[in-house]
Amino acid sequence: MQFSRVFLNRIQTPPATADTVVVIDVLRSFTTAAVALANGARAIYPVENLTAAAALAGRLDDTLAIGAVGGGDPVPGFDFGNSPAQLQAADVAGKSLVMSTAAGVRGLQRFHQARHLYATSLVCAQATAAAIRALETDAVCFVITGEWVDRDGDEDVACADYIEALLRGERPDPDDFARRVRDSDFGRRFVAGSWPNLPAADLELCARADLFDFAMPVQREDGLLVIR
Repeated sequence: MQFSRVFLNRIQTPPATADTVVVIDVLRSFTTAAVALANGARAIYPVENLTAAAALAGRLDDTLAIGAVGGGDPVPGFDFGNSPAQLQAADVAGKSLVMSTAAGVRGLQRFHQARHLYATSLVCAQATAAAIRALETDAVCFVITGEWVDRDGDEDVACADYIEALLRGERPDPDDFARRVRDSDFGRRFVAGSWPNLPAADLELCARADLFDFAMPVQREDGLLVIR
């Protein structure tokens, strides 16, 4: 199995996609998505444009909108911000969610033509590795979404390192990667106390390796991307 990586905010045009693409957003999009699915959400629709996301949420039955702009602030008028701790306490069972975020969702849209596409974060890393292993795929590309001019993105690089090690048949210690999530540039903002929309409770959830036993494959249905 061959491995490659791309950094979402460095590329001008999408490279030729690998057979399997894994888009990683540990802090926080795909931790939020995993929490929502674990709490019974029926489906998650990742939509890049905020206006399009609001329109879709209004068009679908029994649907809630989740969104955040760059830096993590919630989108005005949406039901929830991009907060896994908030979603953990919310009643989303049986509902569909429309998600629009500045990093993870954009990564999925950029690589939507991959033969196999996954959204992932540390909370479902081992399950993602197991799903990929079952595909018997030849090539895996990890998309790092968390690197920005003021952020090292090591929370996502750590997740990629962990999944790749698992796929290579190694037995890595998940605590090492959880520590890197907490110590990343963005991770430290959640404990600084100066960012009201970056609660420490979110970081604690995002740094819990293998909290869930499911992967999050992304499919296309009626022209929309959907995570189930």
